[in-house]
Amino acid sequence: MAIRLYNTLTRSKDVFVPIDPTNVRMYVCGPTVYDDAHIGNARPVIVFDLLFRLLRHAYGEAHVTYARNITDLDDKINKRAHERGVTIRELTEGTAARFHAAIDALGALRPTVEPRATEHIAEMKALCEKLVAAGHAYVAEDHVLFSVPSMPGYGGLSKRPLDDMIAGARVDVAPYKRSEMDFVLWKPSREAHEPGWPSPCGIAQAGRPGWHIECSAMSWRHLGETFDIHGGGIDLVFPHHENEVAQTTCAFGHSVMANVWMHNGFLQVEGEKMSKSLGNFVTIQELLETDKFGARSWPGPVLRLAMLKTHYRQPIDWTVRALEEAEAKIRTYRRTLEKFNSTSAAEVPEAILNAVSDDLNTHLALVEVDRLDRLASGISPTAPRSEAGAIYGQATAAAQLRAALAFLGIDVAPLADGGVNSLLRAQIDDRIAARLAARKAKNFAESDRIRDELAGMGIQLKDGKDPATGEPVTTWEVMR
Repeated sequence: MAIRLYNTLTRSKDVFVPIDPTNVRMYVCGPTVYDDAHIGNARPVIVFDLLFRLLRHAYGEAHVTYARNITDLDDKINKRAHERGVTIRELTEGTAARFHAAIDALGALRPTVEPRATEHIAEMKALCEKLVAAGHAYVAEDHVLFSVPSMPGYGGLSKRPLDDMIAGARVDVAPYKRSEMDFVLWKPSREAHEPGWPSPCGIAQAGRPGWHIECSAMSWRHLGETFDIHGGGIDLVFPHHENEVAQTTCAFGHSVMANVWMHNGFLQVEGEKMSKSLGNFVTIQELLETDKFGARSWPGPVLRLAMLKTHYRQPIDWTVRALEEAEAKIRTYRRTLEKFNSTSAAEVPEAILNAVSDDLNTHLALVEVDRLDRLASGISPTAPRSEAGAIYGQATAAAQLRAALAFLGIDVAPLADGGVNSLLRAQIDDRIAARLAARKAKNFAESDRIRDELAGMGIQLKDGKDPATGEPVTTWEVMR
């Protein structure tokens, strides 16, 4: 099975050939844990989780190392912790815990290793020293800066015109730069609330690393000087990934940092760019646990399927309608699988593997999932005609459907209770209590309104009496 991946570095889709098939290595830029991750941050999590699953299937679980970092050292983190009056550690630990809970709900496997920036200061300082010694960096006013003119191939990843790169670099104008495109590797910590460590390169002032050097250091520590795949969102190509390439290749004298660079497309919400000013900014937690988007919460598998329906390199429009369609699909798959009690394992269907191996063609993979669902349901014209043959054919298709969904990371089991999380359960229970109070007060209009509101959320009520006390009780279940 050949895996073909689109490489941002070459601008072509090529057959993936690992450096070492017994040690396939992938690095993906993870969250900066100063605030809860928004739904756009979920896209690379899901995309590269699927690639991780594919690589493990192709090369064996023991032969794939997936590193996804946590940036717990950043000026935004310093500012947010200072504003809230908490320690940096308290802020980052709490935010990281919420991130993990959210992506667990999305069905993402944990990476092999999850390095934190604060645990790799020694590697960052070592890179600074290497770059200064090699003439690719210099010290100025307690800063260590990378000298972009020292690298003739700078810009080879993003392939931006020089004027665009200069314009992008001007956001960090400083008189001590030799060139306006030079960028910070290390900077002084002068404010009391800023974390600091002994600086490299003979600098007396305590300091902290720049953002770009963090990923170069963490990937070097866990994957080596060169590795197979580097991934992230399209917004990271320049300057972050471009600067990573510059730092790593110049420090170690290689022509490449990673052989394959992969980037997922942008996400917009209901046809508009997501922003807090437009009021359409939504976090993964809000989607899972509140009614902020679409007047209800959404189970993690629904979010995952909605994300996979669009090819990872294409822009995606995040809409309530898309989530409703994804939820309807998952309920269909679940109803189909419920007809077959057996959970016997089946191989991942070849058609699914072929689709995902073609640059993660999830659209084609989901077309095959729908075909298997129709076969298992017995509504396909290609199903066998005899009763025994039909049952056997449907059971086989159901087993393949189960295997396909598992490979894609789509778990239909949580929809047995609607994927209802603890927060939504509390909301449902509160509404039921209010409805019982309304019925007791003979306010039947309010009682009916709450019932209809819950029905709109997919919750069906059943009224009865407690056999022990005779008091009215109401139970609920998710509509199927």
